[in-house]
Amino acid sequence: MFSVLTVVLPIFALIFAGWICRRGNILGPLAATEINRFVVYLALPALLFDIVASAQWSDIWQPAFIATFGLGVGVVFVVTLVLRLARARHLADAAIDGLNAAYANTAFLGFPLVLAVIGPEAMAPAMIATILTVCVLFSIALILVEIGLQSEARPSHMVKKLAMSMARNPLIVAPVLGALFLSLDLKVPSPVESFLKLLGAAASPCALVGLGLFLGERRQTTTRVAGSTALLAPLKLVGQPAVTWILATHVFQLSMPLTHVATLLAALPTGTGPFMVAEFYRREGAVTSRTILFSTMASLGTITAYLTWSA
Repeated sequence: MFSVLTVVLPIFALIFAGWICRRGNILGPLAATEINRFVVYLALPALLFDIVASAQWSDIWQPAFIATFGLGVGVVFVVTLVLRLARARHLADAAIDGLNAAYANTAFLGFPLVLAVIGPEAMAPAMIATILTVCVLFSIALILVEIGLQSEARPSHMVKKLAMSMARNPLIVAPVLGALFLSLDLKVPSPVESFLKLLGAAASPCALVGLGLFLGERRQTTTRVAGSTALLAPLKLVGQPAVTWILATHVFQLSMPLTHVATLLAALPTGTGPFMVAEFYRREGAVTSRTILFSTMASLGTITAYLTWSA
């Protein structure tokens, strides 16, 4: 138990450091946004490109792992969507709630966690999980939000808008460029490689502090928001890893190391992606921000429990 905590606590300590800085007003309300911009547009793309460009195709193309993690995400997203629609939730808001329950924080929290707990061999599966979450799940949710808003706004060219949005997303462009280098067997020049490693090394600590800054913002909580959080957070922290573990062990029969990676990534708390969607479309963000906050705090206990159980 103590050895697990020594691995997990430093990661959550970085989140707590960001939280303290925001609550103590050491860093201002724009700090989280600016640090997250640095991570999203510079540090994390550098890390993703470097991982893919220097990988082997056998590391990237893992159909069983892709199916396991992808279906785990899909099952939780669909179940949440159906449950929320059954309670007369607007399709756009139900889709965002689906993200709240299925959008694991693989980009900001996943990489440092699996690197610390499992090691460098887990970075390729973490990158696969990030692509499935950031690209595939995010795109599906955006399509549903757009469909839900058609009756409220002028008709839009959804396919064109999504294509342009994905083409401008550095978390999508970076691994695609890395795959291009990999497929053409191109070598990254040594100075560029050093630059990418220096920049990529900043992704994890900055992302964790930035997440803490975001969580440190003071927000109002209502009874309805608390009830929604009580539904969505357990689906994220317990439902998704449980489904993923069943798929990994009983359906696709992954190796034990890959099973642990898939389950650990599925057990991560809700990322900031759903909140970005809610803000962009001007939908209510209280449920999303509360789910991110509660799931991140509770994940210290759930992730520690899983690591202790699987050790």
